[in-house]
Amino acid sequence: MAPSTLLSLTDDLPLITSAAAWRGDQLSKSQEWVYVLSDAEIAELEELGARFATENPDLRTVQTSDYPLVACAAAVTRWGKDLDTDRGFNLVRGLRTHLYSDALSAAIYYILGLHMGDPIRQNEMGDLIDHVYATSDKTMDDPTALSSKVRDKLVFHSDSSDVVALMCLRPAKEGGASLLVSGAEIYNEIVRRRPDLAPLLFEPFHWDWRRQDHASPANTYTSPIISLVDGVFSMYAGALYITTAQAYPEVPRLRPEQVEVLKLFDEITYEPGMAIEMDFRPGDIQWLSNYAALHSRTEFWDFPEPQRKRHLLRLWLSRKVGRPIIPGFGKNGVVSGRAAPRTGQDDEAIGHFTVSQAATPRMLS
Repeated sequence: MAPSTLLSLTDDLPLITSAAAWRGDQLSKSQEWVYVLSDAEIAELEELGARFATENPDLRTVQTSDYPLVACAAAVTRWGKDLDTDRGFNLVRGLRTHLYSDALSAAIYYILGLHMGDPIRQNEMGDLIDHVYATSDKTMDDPTALSSKVRDKLVFHSDSSDVVALMCLRPAKEGGASLLVSGAEIYNEIVRRRPDLAPLLFEPFHWDWRRQDHASPANTYTSPIISLVDGVFSMYAGALYITTAQAYPEVPRLRPEQVEVLKLFDEITYEPGMAIEMDFRPGDIQWLSNYAALHSRTEFWDFPEPQRKRHLLRLWLSRKVGRPIIPGFGKNGVVSGRAAPRTGQDDEAIGHFTVSQAATPRMLS
């Protein structure tokens, strides 16, 4: 903790004192962020998931009313509160995925996703369920590498949605731990240490869209790192994509003070005690508010058999709860909803729009 005498320097930019400002070394002392499903909740999800998998509806149009939750309703409300007004994440445990087909696991996951928000596209093919499944030995130093398709460690970053959710079908042979860090606590430390640099986080930066999605319609998009509206703090971060955007000639060069604040941001993020680490077990679901926490992953090593490789399902959710943010904040401003038309694309030939299709990863590299 910075000396208390520095707090007098924070008059213009307030410190965040809500539950969203946490340190991993403190939070890891308890299991308050783990929710264990009851037998009744598991039974309901298995029954609805089996019906969903059999009916195999179009993922773009299915509604929560088609698969209502009763036993799990209170849990969904609690998880939403955790994301919106509390620490910004939780881990749900107890699903018996070792007994399920991948299609049944994906069906249960998608039903819960519908009740937690509205799924949005994760790529220009229109996929609503994506896969974290290594199909390449590339490292993230390679500009053609897709973070979800390699075994390399990832830097801390935000995804392109209100909520990112991961469901573990199979863990790695070794490694692949999930790491989370509080955006509000990083910001607090910058305000404490360098109040002269902190205002730069509210300025727009250019972000590399092409690096995140090779089929993106433009090279970059713009967003500040921090939104603070009506006292509600939100963060969108990932210096890697700000740095790689500098390769495009149309992007303005970063000013020295911007480089300095990005360096300080990363230094604080990786300081001991800032992050919380968790290993995924089969059936675990991690719900994460992209406004509250940044996430990364350690390097991992796979089993040689394809059916035993580390395999996570990923959802990006739009969560319409009236959160005040500046217009166009994050990548959300350029990502389309699940049912919007895609000009010039043959949906049925490209997108995986049923759970039977979406449960199988694409072999992209």
